[in-house]
Order: sequence, then C-alpha cells, then structure tokens
Amino acid sequence: MKFNIKKYGIGVTLLVLLVTVSSCKKYLDEKSNSNFVKNNYFKTASQAQTFVNGIYSQLHLFQNGDAYGESPFITLELFAGHATSLGQSVNNSNVIHQRTDAVNPGFEDVWQNSYNAIANANLALQQIPTIGMDATLSKKLLGEVYFLRAFFYYHLVRLYGDVPLITTPVTIDSPDLYPTRTDYKKVYDQIISDLQAAETSGLPETDQTGRVSLGAVHTLLASVYLTTAGYPMQATANYALAAAEAQKVLTDYTLFTDYAYLHDNAHKNQGELIFQGQYLVGVATNALTQLTVPFNLNVGAYGDHLGAMIPTDQFVASYEAGDLRTQERQFYFSSYPSHDDPTKIIQFGEHCLYKFFHVESANGNGICDENWTFLRLPEAMLTYAEATNEVSGPTADAVAQVNKIRARAQLAPLGTLSKDAFRQEIWKERYHELAYEDKAYFDIQRTHMIYDVVNNKFGDALSTANEQGVTMKEQYLLWPIPQREINTNKKLTQNKDW
Repeated sequence: MKFNIKKYGIGVTLLVLLVTVSSCKKYLDEKSNSNFVKNNYFKTASQAQTFVNGIYSQLHLFQNGDAYGESPFITLELFAGHATSLGQSVNNSNVIHQRTDAVNPGFEDVWQNSYNAIANANLALQQIPTIGMDATLSKKLLGEVYFLRAFFYYHLVRLYGDVPLITTPVTIDSPDLYPTRTDYKKVYDQIISDLQAAETSGLPETDQTGRVSLGAVHTLLASVYLTTAGYPMQATANYALAAAEAQKVLTDYTLFTDYAYLHDNAHKNQGELIFQGQYLVGVATNALTQLTVPFNLNVGAYGDHLGAMIPTDQFVASYEAGDLRTQERQFYFSSYPSHDDPTKIIQFGEHCLYKFFHVESANGNGICDENWTFLRLPEAMLTYAEATNEVSGPTADAVAQVNKIRARAQLAPLGTLSKDAFRQEIWKERYHELAYEDKAYFDIQRTHMIYDVVNNKFGDALSTANEQGVTMKEQYLLWPIPQREINTNKKLTQNKDW
C-alpha cells in the first residue's frame, strides 16, 4: 500500500506527525518517538492517537505569520473592511484596497495547509478502523477526525467556492492525483455528513483539554446550516436546523464574567470557549499579540510590533454609548505602559485589539502561547437567535440570547422588535461581540450585506462603501484559486474575474 507520500495535484501533501495528547498539556507537549513507515504504523491505539494529534496541530495554519504582518486570520478580517494594516505588508494593503491577485501567498497557504490536514484525516479514517484497539476509543478518535475534516472543508468551500472533494487517501497512481473542482453543494453535503457522524461517535458534551467535543460539533454544524440557508445556496429550510443545533449547546457553556478571560492562559478551553487552537510555550507558539499591537511602539517584550491589524476608529465608534466592550482594556485599548519604562504610558493614537493582547507574554519574555478561539458560546447564541427569527420571528427565547450578551456589555435589553429590526440587531451584535474573530467576512458572503458603521446600518455589500471608502467587488465574495495550484493542476479553473 502506498501512503508514504500523497500528492493531490494541489501541492505535495505530506504526513504530519507532531504531538501527542491526552490532557491539554500532553496534547502539545509529548513528542512521538514512533518511526513512521508504512509497514509499522497504525498498529496500536497510541499510534492512532498520535496521528490524530498531528491533524489538530494543523489548525495552526490560520495564525501562521511573518515579519511583514501577513497571516490568514488577518487576511480574513481585511477582506471584511473594518481594519487597517499599518505594517510593511504590500499584500495586506492590496487586500484592503481590493487590488490583490491569485499569487498572494496567503491564498496558497490556506489552500495547501487545509488539504494537508484533509489528507491526514482521510488516512486516519481509513486506517483507524483496522487497528485492534478499544472500540470506544476508536469511535471517539474517528469522531474527532470527522469534525476536523469538516472544519477544514468548511473553510475551503466558503473561501474558494467549488473545491476538489477528496475523501480517501490519494496515491501516486490515483485518479484523484490531479482532481477537478467539485460543486460546492456536494462539498457541503460531505461537511454535514461528517459532522453528523461526529455527533454519534461518543464524544463528550464539553472538553477542557482542547479536543473536539459535542459542543464543538453542534456549534459548527449550526454555523454550516446558517451559512447554507443564505447565499449562495439559499436553502432556507436549514434555518430551523441551525436553530436546533445551536440550542443544544446553550446550557452547556457559560459566559465569562470578565472579557480578559477570553485571552489569558488560565481560562483556556473553559467557560464560553467551545473550540480553540492550542498553543504552549516550548512546543507551539504564535505572534497574535505582536501582529495586533500598534506599529513600532514598544508595548510588551516583543521583538516586533507589527500593527498588522488595527480596527478603524469608525468601527469602534459604532458600538452603543456605554458599551463595556469599548472601554479601555476590554475589547480595545489605546494606551499601555512602555516595556522599557513602565512609568511612562505610550499613547497609541488609535485603537488596538486588547481582545488579543496576551499579558503573560507582553509582561514576560515575549513568547506568546495564547490560544486562538474558533468557536465560542456567543456565536452559538447569536446563531440560535438569527435562525429562530428567520423561522418564527423574534421569540422570547431568541431575544433573551441576545440580551444576555448585551447585559454583559452593560447595555439595556432589546424591547419589542419586528422580525426585520431584530435581524438587524442580531447582525450588529455579531459584528460587535465577535469582532475580529474571522466571522465578518463570512457573514458578508452569506447575507450579501455589509455593516455601514458610519451610518450604523446595513447596506448591499456590492454598492455600500466601507469606512475606508472601498466598495466590495463581486469577485471578492470568494478568494481566487491560488495560481500556483492552477499551474500545477491544469484541471483546476479560476474563480470569476480573478
């Protein structure tokens, strides 16, 4: 059997075996001493778990960054139009002003690394059932892999549209070595099928070690249903399914009482945090804070202060008066003590993201191991509210979910609203509560509406300028297929206008 190298015609896909897990620390800290060769791997439960851990590690692709301030999690936000980039990146500037192209390396990074993860997921799903191991553990590991494969495909299909759908290992003589693009509806069918398989795999309701839980599966599936109810699929029957899935997690998680818990080490994988990418000093670190502190100001013990994603003043001003999230060192901050001389306060002259400020590394040695949050309770609450509203109008339960988020922000509860008015309030809350968490661009795609923060209303995405004077081009509703992939695989076609 040939599986030591798998190439998809979308870049060489290599097996990644990085780390072992059983607790949050072990998840990242234990190294595999296994000699991975085709004749001795997938023989034991330990090998199976180690292999699955390698798939988790590929979640780090979204936080990969460089000295120019380029990173996929930033690119996603720049597409949404409510952030500037004060660093050196020409690519970031081109995204903001909608003059980028298919050779932007960020597009290739997400594509290639996502397919790397999918390749390993496909191999795990094929091989784990062949291992003589505890049936309950085997089923659980398969559930985690189904979730992870769905997670990566969900990002691919939303970003690139029709993408190659590959669900089995590919060898050098496979007909899928150079695949064609698959209709996006079939990709969504596979995503839903994978998540439904994960739901019946015996996963725990919640998990505080960084592994997949039923809460993560329900929340992601609710997001998938909400997305497919909007553009381009407009399967409106899926609103009811989205509400049902989101409702399953509303009582299993609790909102934090302090926004600082969203980005400190002590509260990783707890409270409202449903699914995070895991980081640990000495094993896997990131540049989240370096990328989002003000450009070239000595805030914290970092070698670089990149200013790669800075909220616009207009966006911060779009919150309601008195909103706790806009007060200093809640979601944003505009000053901080100098790292060289803490008695001196540096005034930024702009608002930066305290939401991603990692105090432990800023005040320590500058090595950041802040987790990145993919799914948290407020998203599930707002998905439930929006989907319920589309089916039944503003029910008391739906309004209550939004009001819980508002209450934490010290805002008055919403009163009686029409269906249309409540929809607008939910959308606004998604922008404000989930700000800069890579949700806004996907909301633009599915609603074809953009938040006009200057006028505090929603307008058509293709005719409403953002606060930087940029109006989204239709082509920007999708990313381009990376040019290098098209050059490698002549069966791939490009998205419209790229």
